[in-house]
Amino acid sequence: MKNNIENIQKPILVILAAGMASRYGSAKQVESFGPFGEKIIDYSIYDAIRAGFGKVVFVIREEFLEIMKSNVGAKLPASVEVAYAYQDFDLKKIGINRVVERQKPWGTGHAVMSAAHEVDRPFCVINADDFYGYDAFQKMADFLTQRIDDQHMALVGFEVGNTLSDFGYVSRGVCEVNDINHLQSVTERTNIYRKDQDIIYVQDDKETVLPSDTRVSMNFWGFTPKIFEIARNLFPDFVEKNHENPKAEFFIPDLPDYVVKQGIASFSVLPTNAKWFGVTYKEDKEEVQQSIHRLIERGDYPQRLWPEKKVIDESMYLDF
Repeated sequence: MKNNIENIQKPILVILAAGMASRYGSAKQVESFGPFGEKIIDYSIYDAIRAGFGKVVFVIREEFLEIMKSNVGAKLPASVEVAYAYQDFDLKKIGINRVVERQKPWGTGHAVMSAAHEVDRPFCVINADDFYGYDAFQKMADFLTQRIDDQHMALVGFEVGNTLSDFGYVSRGVCEVNDINHLQSVTERTNIYRKDQDIIYVQDDKETVLPSDTRVSMNFWGFTPKIFEIARNLFPDFVEKNHENPKAEFFIPDLPDYVVKQGIASFSVLPTNAKWFGVTYKEDKEEVQQSIHRLIERGDYPQRLWPEKKVIDESMYLDF
């Protein structure tokens, strides 16, 4: 573990990397996109370090530990503290005496809970396979160091029109925002895509149009450790209601949505007009590679992010 006294005052970056990549079809968290084998996760960490984060916590499946250490964690600067937390199916660890057979983890909200023992100060949560850009990390770092408390947290709000894939539907937390950029509600929509000139989502076989500038959550949240208490209070009831539904997921947006509606805390929506890109589908890979190449040519990133080190061959891990 890497650590120094200065990092104690810096916010923590929690990266969710335990998903099974069912739509993408392989371990996209360690797929190479940069000119020297960089992953999307590498660019996120690079941006976070530049913005002032001091610790990185990877939430992974335990069997994924060695490849994550070798391909990502071990390459980071010695000044950055690195930790690993496991998302698994053992509900007893969080006080639930029930055994539930599942093929997939319990969702992003449960993944955040899995990192609680490594988080002792304000922190940001992101997905491993989403490219957010430096602007998002800088805005969140500023918020986490200057404005956050247990009654006021945040998310980075992207425009939905900047977050779509050309190759299929995506899931987004659709935000209702008031005139002072505070979150009023967030609703997970799991079938959003372009149809002709419109952006729509489908629910109960009904199509609804979303304006292209609708703010959505890309799982880029800023929390205090208070959120763990909220999650531990809500998750047992979720399990009881859904233990016979193997596809039910406890999403991160369920937490701030509850917090806001109960008046426990407010959430600032930090706006960005940056264009998200990611690898929801295999067909997205070429576009992501081209986007990163353009950013390097523009001077936003160096050709090589980290010093060259030996890595484990990730192909042996792609069929988990």
